Amino acid sequence: MNKAVAVTGLGVISPVGNDEDSFWTSLTQGKSGAGPITLFDASSFETRIAAEVKDFKPETWIDSKEARKMARFSQFAVSAALQAWRDASLPQVADSSQAGNNGTPYPTERMAVVLGNGIGGIEVFQDSYSKLLTDGPSRMPPLTIPLMIANEAAANVARIFQLHGPAFTQVTACASGTDAIGQAIDLIRSGRADLVVAGGTEAAISQFAIAGFNKLKALSTHYNDNPQAASRPFDKDRDGFVIGEGAGVLILENYDKAVARGAKIRAIASGYGATCDAFHLTAPEPSGVMGAKALSLALEDAGLKPEDIGYYNAHGTSTGLNDPTETAMIKIAFGDYAKNLKISSTKSMTGHCIAAAGALEAIACIKALETGVLPPTINLDNPDLEAGCDLNYLPWKAVSARINAALTASFGFGGHNGALVFERDRS
Repeated sequence: MNKAVAVTGLGVISPVGNDEDSFWTSLTQGKSGAGPITLFDASSFETRIAAEVKDFKPETWIDSKEARKMARFSQFAVSAALQAWRDASLPQVADSSQAGNNGTPYPTERMAVVLGNGIGGIEVFQDSYSKLLTDGPSRMPPLTIPLMIANEAAANVARIFQLHGPAFTQVTACASGTDAIGQAIDLIRSGRADLVVAGGTEAAISQFAIAGFNKLKALSTHYNDNPQAASRPFDKDRDGFVIGEGAGVLILENYDKAVARGAKIRAIASGYGATCDAFHLTAPEPSGVMGAKALSLALEDAGLKPEDIGYYNAHGTSTGLNDPTETAMIKIAFGDYAKNLKISSTKSMTGHCIAAAGALEAIACIKALETGVLPPTINLDNPDLEAGCDLNYLPWKAVSARINAALTASFGFGGHNGALVFERDRS
């Protein structure tokens, strides 16, 4: 049996656009989604900027009654999943008794969901806990628990589409979206599923999260008056990441079955690799050896050599530790070819969307394969050569390059390393 995995649909909610086209236009034009925080009063915080999703109206995609029963991260996930589902030209599933009929391509128990999420409905937790402290336990909102727990995004997607296969939530911090797509690939290859709705979602721009990340000295604090300049991966003047939010969702299918139903094959998800540093709660292992191993495993899984990769979408967080360590990983995994590899960090525009980051960056790779345009790293004025950041990070301007394969990587707190390879469908 052909175990190739096809990407047949894409959906995006992001700080730079709430659909695939606007997202990609913003990235290729170098537009930043960072700005002053509007979701709460941040005037007393060290960090007063973020890359928020703008003009998001959940009722555009979701029934208003349904939307009120979802935290923001779930609303993002369902909205992006609905986009991806439609992009894949899939009919709405009615119920399991009709699976395989009514135009439905697969039995519902053969369709699965795997979504990455790092923090869940943190705004729900924050608001409900405040009410508990001020008004007492009897005033806690009754839906506090089901809205805040991290699995609810996957559960809502499964419920709305009536998908009765596995519905998993991947929680590996900033690698969650990447690992969710990797787990989806494995589900299809193993024969456990024919179709998987996969990706990542996050909505963590809240007082609790900003204060917590500030205590870790992880967020940018020097660019509150110039937020669009704050996310500057690989630049010597970087001072922390800009927190973002959103969701990226892919429809993955067994290749032969996707072709049989006449689906448009947007890319092949051909490789996945994952490792753990087993080193520190927040810092990457300095040598980058295990992160590099994840990259090499993804290449091996795809059956490709380093020089087959035309574009590398970097984790590129704009932090003091990540950028030089990731550069070291690239040099280990790609060897002499590293100096010729075209690299960029789209987080320079989207900010760091935590669990959604890897999924949005996977979509950026697929768009690069389709369009022959590689997005830039904006705000890269002075590469941090002293820290070893001396590769080709495509500063400021998009580059035209017809490529056959792209690799994206994510590295999360706790030492979680994940990498994905996508290829153009050349069949």
